[in-house]
Amino acid sequence: MKRHAPAAERNREPLLAVLRRVLPARGTLLEVASGTGQHAVFFAAALPELVVQPTDPSDEQRASIAARVEEARLPNLRAPLALDARDPEWPLRRADAVLCVNMFHVAPLTAAAGLFAGAARVLPVGGVLATYGPHREGGRHTSQGNEAFDRSLRDQHPDLGLRDVESELVPLAAAAGFALAERVPMPANNLTLVWRPASA
Repeated sequence: MKRHAPAAERNREPLLAVLRRVLPARGTLLEVASGTGQHAVFFAAALPELVVQPTDPSDEQRASIAARVEEARLPNLRAPLALDARDPEWPLRRADAVLCVNMFHVAPLTAAAGLFAGAARVLPVGGVLATYGPHREGGRHTSQGNEAFDRSLRDQHPDLGLRDVESELVPLAAAAGFALAERVPMPANNLTLVWRPASA
């Protein structure tokens, strides 16, 4: 029932260091595309003042998340909700922060647009959206490994692949009222991007 992603174990500590700094001290953290549920459990344990709400569009992934939630028995960790970032209405109407890890490159660009639009609907003034994953910057790959990974994704489907921060993500974010507030280099040529409402 439980699924396991080795990358989630490798990147969770560096991600937590960023989240401790940028997330609100308390409130609800909505995780979009929670995958196996490893991050949701880890962050809920590390950030007990935040209520962590995992979500995923996949029945199989939600089953994995539910098994981990049941096993962890953390008072601030909620059962997973069904959510596709592109949905015009999200099951949670309000969150104090939104987190999305490793979704942009394995989903169509419409999912990224949906993430920004949905986050704009649920976040309060001054709320934060944090995203993580491999990207292109300035139209170029940041490593040979990322270039090969991008090629393999596009071979699977032309709608997949590493997104360019400046030419693809920033315009989508701006259309939803977000600006890129911080770019944090991470291990293995990944980035954490911190987005905030442009008027905040």
